[in-house]
Amino acid sequence: MNVSASPLIAAHRGASRAERENTVDAFATAVSMRADMVELDVRLSADNQMMVHHDAVIGGLGAISELRSADMPEYVPTLALALDACADLQVNIEIKSDPDEPGYDPQHRLTRLVVDSLRADLRRDRYIISSFDRAVIDLVKELDSDLSTGFLYTVSTRPGKIVESCVRDQHQAIHPYYRPLVRKTVDQAREAGLAVNVWTVDDTERMQTLATWGVSALITNVPDVAVGIFR
Repeated sequence: MNVSASPLIAAHRGASRAERENTVDAFATAVSMRADMVELDVRLSADNQMMVHHDAVIGGLGAISELRSADMPEYVPTLALALDACADLQVNIEIKSDPDEPGYDPQHRLTRLVVDSLRADLRRDRYIISSFDRAVIDLVKELDSDLSTGFLYTVSTRPGKIVESCVRDQHQAIHPYYRPLVRKTVDQAREAGLAVNVWTVDDTERMQTLATWGVSALITNVPDVAVGIFR
């Protein structure tokens, strides 16, 4: 198969096959593997610290929303430490916001803190803020229209409507799950000016197929494998 394009390689939760996910080591390893981007997850602690962790609950300790940052394992970094470990890579910051999980906040304090923290960042153009919660990225745009945003979704019976609404609300990207994604959706999004950042792709054949479709980024647990294909 001929690969007609070279998508950005985004390390999912850092180089998560090689290191513990969402850790400083995982992000530093992604840098050494020559990834283009790091994807990470952020949650709010009981003492209003932005902590990088995928799950709402830390096994054996409890919900992040009920723990102070000092009571968390050393491997759980603050967002600031995580961003430093990403060096000069682009960073996809996924804001966790799920009504079915502990710590859900309809006032979106975490989103406001993330936006505030990036305002003074001289590298702010390297960030894209994503979420499965559409209200989160809409609020990001309301608070700071210059920040890039992307809508995460798993499957949709009307992906064209997602594209239309993201363009209408001035978001920059869609972040679809790779399995149900079809080429028509990629074409529609790219023609509308949206990036298509696809998660989470570890199969090399599928990576190459998605590249021929013109996706913008491949979010993968094995950035070294993807770099080996496309670099």
